[in-house]
Amino acid sequence: MSAYSHPIFRYSAALALTLGAVLIWSLWAPLHESPFIVFIAAVMLAARYFGFGPGIFATALSLFLIDYVVLEPHFTFSHSIRNLEHLFIFLLVSVLATSLARQKSQADVRTEQVQLQLAAIVENSAEAILSKDVNGIVTSWNRAAEQLYGYPADEVIGKHVSMLAPREQTDEIPAIMARLLQGEHIQNYLTERVRKDGTRLTVYLSISPVRNSRGEIIGASTIAQDLTTQKRAEEALFKNEKLAMAGRLAASIAHEINNPLEAIGNLLYLARRDQSRSGEYLAMAEREIQRLANIAQQTLGLVRDAASATPLNVSMVLDEVLRLYMRKLTAKKIHVDKQYEETAEIRGFPGELRQVFSNLIANAVDAMSQQGSLRLRVERSHEWSNGGRPGVRVTIADTGHGIAPNDAARIFEPFFTTKKDSGTGLGLWLSYNIVQKHGGSIRLRSRVAPGKCGTVFRVFLPSIAQPSLTAPSLSR
Repeated sequence: MSAYSHPIFRYSAALALTLGAVLIWSLWAPLHESPFIVFIAAVMLAARYFGFGPGIFATALSLFLIDYVVLEPHFTFSHSIRNLEHLFIFLLVSVLATSLARQKSQADVRTEQVQLQLAAIVENSAEAILSKDVNGIVTSWNRAAEQLYGYPADEVIGKHVSMLAPREQTDEIPAIMARLLQGEHIQNYLTERVRKDGTRLTVYLSISPVRNSRGEIIGASTIAQDLTTQKRAEEALFKNEKLAMAGRLAASIAHEINNPLEAIGNLLYLARRDQSRSGEYLAMAEREIQRLANIAQQTLGLVRDAASATPLNVSMVLDEVLRLYMRKLTAKKIHVDKQYEETAEIRGFPGELRQVFSNLIANAVDAMSQQGSLRLRVERSHEWSNGGRPGVRVTIADTGHGIAPNDAARIFEPFFTTKKDSGTGLGLWLSYNIVQKHGGSIRLRSRVAPGKCGTVFRVFLPSIAQPSLTAPSLSR
């Protein structure tokens, strides 16, 4: 127990305040007409800073001194009706003031405790937390931020937060601050930051405006989550899955290549034997060579990334992928119903979208037995749940065995597969991430019922690729 919290000190302080009130009253003539003011002030100070008990003690002592010293006749106890009324009113006011002062003191203590607890939580949080004022100057920096960025607090506090951004992203910080000053909350913002040693980090930022008691924005609070290791692992999985898918397509591609190769051999043989028609045979051979080149180009498109988004016709991309599966579709006698809006175009990454369509078509073919039905639709549309932005909707529907509700809820998770022996569990996860990269959405609807099974995937791709960070959207 500290000396300031000891009962002797607290009650002595209340005594000193009350005697001080008598001294002030006696020395300051204007208070002679309103003596209760200075005594009520002494009572409130005693209750506010030293507790309810000292406040009551100061009240009782003040009653004694007012009656004995202040009210006439002095230095005697007066019991006139007028004096008793004054003393009773003073008692009520003092007790009320003491109670209010005590409640204020307790509220301040609770507030201080909460602030200390919050400060401890922030300081010991496993996630990097920092705050900055409206000008972007860092005002707080916890230990996790020190570990993440490599800067101790004294090297960052007082400096502009842009010191953490890569040089090519210098415009990013002002844009974020402008959104925050409008009261906007920024959640799960994927970006890059730079450590003190120059290494780059991939981070998720959650940024919220900080307001004062009047509701005015005085700064912002940022929580940073390091995704560097996760990002590298995802990139490795992306590359591995692309290579694995290219391997799975090798048999289909080999079959497609064999036919034109055999035709070229026959045409060259005929050209040598029949010189009169050699030009015709060579022209036909050139067309077969072009066919081989197209197959090779499609194969490369599945494993090669484009440097930037380009204009592309969605129907043409989907049809190119469909041709790679025609042998399987024919072998299973699967009916293909195509409904294409030929003018449906977007800006995107054709190689990556081929991979999305390849995953969805391959899954549909695997899910169907003999004489199933595959429906493909491409149409211009709007995403009304996201401001009505224009784009293209691709529907891939099959009459396969369907996906159980429990499996559908996890279908976009990495390494989750319903193909027990042949699936890697990465195809749909990769497809979701590619669609997300384009700022689009992918929805699933599936039925598992006797005679009414099937699965429908709907992919929405906005006209202009805009990266989105929303969670997977599922509807059953």
